[in-house]
Amino acid sequence: MDDTEKKEIIKKKYQEIATLGGSCCSGGGCCGDSGPVDLSRSLGYSEADVQAVPDANLGLGCGNPTAFAELKPGDIVLDLGSGAGFDCFLAAQRVGISGKVIGVDMTPEMIEKAQANAREYGYSNVEFRHGDIEDLPIDDSSVDVIISNCVINLAPDKEKVFREAFRVLKPEGRMYVSDMVLLADLPEDLKNDTGLLAGCVAGAVLKEEYLRLLKKAGFSVEILAEDADISKRQYGGLPVESLKLKAWV
Repeated sequence: MDDTEKKEIIKKKYQEIATLGGSCCSGGGCCGDSGPVDLSRSLGYSEADVQAVPDANLGLGCGNPTAFAELKPGDIVLDLGSGAGFDCFLAAQRVGISGKVIGVDMTPEMIEKAQANAREYGYSNVEFRHGDIEDLPIDDSSVDVIISNCVINLAPDKEKVFREAFRVLKPEGRMYVSDMVLLADLPEDLKNDTGLLAGCVAGAVLKEEYLRLLKKAGFSVEILAEDADISKRQYGGLPVESLKLKAWV
């Protein structure tokens, strides 16, 4: 598969999730029978979080970046791969009306769903833009904080993603990421498995490579936490973990 084919597979899967429901693991069996609420609780979302905007929680994350992103009133926040808007709305509560949250997603159906959720729940300080995180529709040096939850692994060119993130952050800007990384190489058949690609595994890179690409883009990096148990909870024992990190300009 080339990069264009990979993106089409991923887009098709998330179109399906946006319109029909389900999670990134649906059909793959890697999440067991857990629904979005149970999955979110297992990833560190509070009861207040999961009840805040229930229609936006599709159970697509591998962590809770809003919990460790050190957001403050007035911040301009960008969410890479915003889905139906769940993390955007939680961030919007923290930055307040003086702040702003921008969500970028490549799936038009997700953008439509997120915009509908913003209208329904009255979030006037959140905006959603259709775009590719490898080529962000965001001005240079215009964002205080970037968050991203289990999305960068889906991008074929992660170096481009990190360069774009560096470009749009203000001086002293910060990025908080929860993402899937590999702890060992996958066999070729699994690397080419379309279900695992959309399910946040086949497109992941080794942890060391992930960190190297971040630093190559210009970031300083601190690992905040590593959830290796997610391999057993959601991914059938595959050599993966959820990496939580802070990167800054």
